[in-house]
Amino acid sequence: MQIIFHKNFVKKLSKLPLKAQNAFYKKLEVFYSDKFNVLLNNHPLSGEYDDKRSINITGDYRAIFEERENGDVIFILIGTHSELYK
Repeated sequence: MQIIFHKNFVKKLSKLPLKAQNAFYKKLEVFYSDKFNVLLNNHPLSGEYDDKRSINITGDYRAIFEERENGDVIFILIGTHSELYK
């Protein structure tokens, strides 16, 4: 599995508070080893993000990604729950 970061994801991540950035990198390590680890709460989305999945970064921050047919993962959005699910 290769993990790819969309340019908008990287830009948004760099603007998050340092605590949230660090939390993302810690969760990313867990994701690398087991993307369905209970700590991540990896779950499918519906509606606007019908073909995407989400993982919890902190109590309020989420990262949205999609899985490609070849098994690669591309992280496309990161933000607070209220920012992402308006």
